[in-house]
Amino acid sequence: MTTLQTGEKAPDFSGFDQDGKFRQLEDYAGKKLIVFFYPKANTPGCTAEACNLRDNYERFQELGYELLGVSADSQKSQSKFRDKYKFPFPLLADEDKEVAKAFGVWGPKKFMGRTYEGIHRVTFIIDENGIIDKVITDVKTKAHTDQILS
Repeated sequence: MTTLQTGEKAPDFSGFDQDGKFRQLEDYAGKKLIVFFYPKANTPGCTAEACNLRDNYERFQELGYELLGVSADSQKSQSKFRDKYKFPFPLLADEDKEVAKAFGVWGPKKFMGRTYEGIHRVTFIIDENGIIDKVITDVKTKAHTDQILS
């Protein structure tokens, strides 16, 4: 699980979103950013989480937040996920897992007695200066907005 903590500088990440647009931390300079990592597009928990954020997107915008979802899915998968659920925020296709590794959310997971490598569901709230304001490791997929804004 991540070792990044509140008060630390966010990793200087970059990658391509669902439309092939290059995105990097410096694009969000002067803005508050929510980076939410999720294991896999179109799975029940990830869909619940992203839809909860979508349904509250206007609240985030009013408070000055930008959102960026990240998983190891391909651009095509991210595009289908975005289009199916009409997400108003970009989804980074971190196929090489470089962004996940930079944030410390790539690592061993257990499911039904089996250990495998994957992305841990973690959200980072980053302030206008690129400093981590909050790290949420125990994400409640259906109430994630409340966790972020509390």
